[in-house]
Amino acid sequence: MSDERAERIADFIRPLRVEPGSDVVLSRDFDPRYKAGLKKREGIELLRNGVSLLAEYQERLAAQDTYGVVLCLQSLDAGGKDGTIRHVMSGVNPQGVRVSSFKVPSAEELDHDYLWRYGQRLPSRGEIAIFNRSHYEEVLVVRVHPEVLARQNLPEDSCGPGLWDRRFREINRWERYLTDNGFKVVKIFLNLSKEEQRIRFLKRIDLPEKNWKFSAADVRERRYWDDYQHAFSEMLSATSTKWAPWYVVPADRKWFARICAAAVLAHTMMEIDPQFPDVGEEARRELLVTRRALEKEAPDGAEADPYAAVHPGKKSKNKKKSKKKSKKGKA
Repeated sequence: MSDERAERIADFIRPLRVEPGSDVVLSRDFDPRYKAGLKKREGIELLRNGVSLLAEYQERLAAQDTYGVVLCLQSLDAGGKDGTIRHVMSGVNPQGVRVSSFKVPSAEELDHDYLWRYGQRLPSRGEIAIFNRSHYEEVLVVRVHPEVLARQNLPEDSCGPGLWDRRFREINRWERYLTDNGFKVVKIFLNLSKEEQRIRFLKRIDLPEKNWKFSAADVRERRYWDDYQHAFSEMLSATSTKWAPWYVVPADRKWFARICAAAVLAHTMMEIDPQFPDVGEEARRELLVTRRALEKEAPDGAEADPYAAVHPGKKSKNKKKSKKKSKKGKA
């Protein structure tokens, strides 16, 4: 991948990044309708390129088997998390991606520490794990609704002043631990305006094929809009770190939000820069022996190696490499 392309992607997502240590006021610092001067028809091609780029890097990530990626998606209801996952990950190998949606915790999950259930869904090396809602629910919904916190059965001295600051520190340390062990944490907040949320709820009511997505409980949550904005602002301020920064993606235009999400994930994959494993000299000799045997099995009139016939440069390149190495061996 060219340095120029990597720089363009980095420049594109820079306005979305929450600088570590900054004091975020969501309504002041990030516009849900920002679109970087792009038009939708331009965005379609950009998203296609982004999906193709992710497919290439995911294959290399799986082959190298050294790093894993945790993509955390947060938003208010109707923010577009499902659509973002569906479009951005449309070109990748589904065997290398795992999506987990974290809803109301079960009785078993409540019997463990608040990070336990998220740890159960972390990726293996070579995989991408997508958290549709994530461990940040523990400083958002749980903060806005104290009755949820009460169900966690914490010791009394753990629920007093300083609870949220302590959780911010614990989450930062956990993400640093994951990063140090080769698991990159990518955090995206889909920033939706209150008016756009209202319009999307109405669309779910007006269109019969969207009725199944409508939930009266989601609409009731709008009463806590200001509380959520405050909780999001403090979360972004306290947990955007050098090793796991937050990106606030404008979500009022779905097409632009998907481009941004693809660019953020691609930027992370390019920073990892996974490589296909290098095949050793002995293994390469075995490959050449096997290829010659397979070529001899070609039926009459068939190409000995159909792939090499279509891509002659790649086969000749391999031959040149083997000749150079054989000469070096004789010397």
